[in-house]
Amino acid sequence: MTLKRQKKHREPTIALINVVFLMLIFFLVAGRIAPPLDADLQLVHTEDLASSPPPNALVIHADGRLSHMGQNIKDPARFLTGLPAEMQATVRIVPDRDLAASQMVRIGQKLRQAGAGKILIVSERGLR
Repeated sequence: MTLKRQKKHREPTIALINVVFLMLIFFLVAGRIAPPLDADLQLVHTEDLASSPPPNALVIHADGRLSHMGQNIKDPARFLTGLPAEMQATVRIVPDRDLAASQMVRIGQKLRQAGAGKILIVSERGLR
């Protein structure tokens, strides 16, 4: 008596991959991801614009110095008390790229203790 081993039936993965690939091609051809812009439309160029920090932002220099609108600030709490109440709810800080993170955190904590609601860090990308 000889026993025949049954062949295992493999799943048709190649067929499944082909179906998925064909569906992908179909949807790329049939559907549009975004409607096209008008051919005569000219977009605005912003590369030449001068970027500057928001006027109500506290600038933190690499050495830890603070300034606001060109004036040196001795204490973050004093900066905050000079702002109107609505500006104290959201304070923007512009740190120098070379500023140590620990200094920025320390200044943020002082602003929070003085009553700042939300502190936003303005980055280079945000200025563009």
